[in-house]
Amino acid sequence: MSSVVSISQLAKYYQVPEREGGLKASIVSLFNRKYKNVKAVDGITFNVEAGEVVGFLGPNGAGKTTTLKMLSGLLHPTSGNVSVLGYEPRHRSHDYLRQITLVMGNRNQLTWDLPALDSFDLQRAVYGIPVDQFKRTRDEFIELLELKDLVNKPVRNLSLGERMKMEIVAALLHQPKVLFLDEPTIGLDVTMQRRIRSFIAEYNKRYNATVLLTSHYMADVEALCKRVIVIHHGRILFDGDLSKLVNQFSSYKTLSLSLHDPNVELSNYGEVVSKEDGRVTLRVPKAQTSQVTARLLSDLQVDDLTVEDAPVDDVIDQVFSQKEDA
Repeated sequence: MSSVVSISQLAKYYQVPEREGGLKASIVSLFNRKYKNVKAVDGITFNVEAGEVVGFLGPNGAGKTTTLKMLSGLLHPTSGNVSVLGYEPRHRSHDYLRQITLVMGNRNQLTWDLPALDSFDLQRAVYGIPVDQFKRTRDEFIELLELKDLVNKPVRNLSLGERMKMEIVAALLHQPKVLFLDEPTIGLDVTMQRRIRSFIAEYNKRYNATVLLTSHYMADVEALCKRVIVIHHGRILFDGDLSKLVNQFSSYKTLSLSLHDPNVELSNYGEVVSKEDGRVTLRVPKAQTSQVTARLLSDLQVDDLTVEDAPVDDVIDQVFSQKEDA
């Protein structure tokens, strides 16, 4: 089966002027300007199959947004090959653009002073969506995101979370097969994040859409993505199952236990992370988990004990720190 998204040795380099501060340096730069070559994306390769939801993770400046812009045709690669749905994105053909969407959490496409319904109608005209299909899809999305009482309000009167839901509806009205989502839940409260995640999952299920998602919220990744690609300084550090990432890079496990005597000394069992409401959280080396658990159950009166993997965001931080130290 051919991949929906296929990237081979994709790179994007920029030449950025640089100089020291001060008047003298500014005059010198007029005649002898120096440039720094910045490798925003540095020869990455990966494929995404139909219906996959893939987390594309990395710190600020890692190359995530640059990659999504190249995939959507907004930027031309410096080198390498990229194919989405059999199209070369940089040509931005109409047939290609009708099958993809790019949602950026910090960018707006809705008309500020008009109700969202008017912007939805504009999207229908831009994409040439048949009226019956448009109304059916629009009403379906409004119901899924609970927007019925909001679509007639001017966009400027909506909250950030409400606007973001409207933006997502507008971006998906043409039923794209491929979704490039760049921080779609940024700045939203926990409840709104959860609703948007549920909607993305439902859209993926109903339309077998392929999704490439960037997010700094690990809850988004854990809820939606089985596979993750980790990028740092424009290069891929990891590509595989989220569970394998945790197993490969996490060096500890978390033990959460309730004790008959919560004031007992536990530092000789592991690192005490927290004590709250009679429940204690310990961090112990992964290789010693079984041994420490047996000791706790033998030495103390334990009412309840659970063993969990390290939080995914801690694992990601560990991946980056290991790369920086290398």
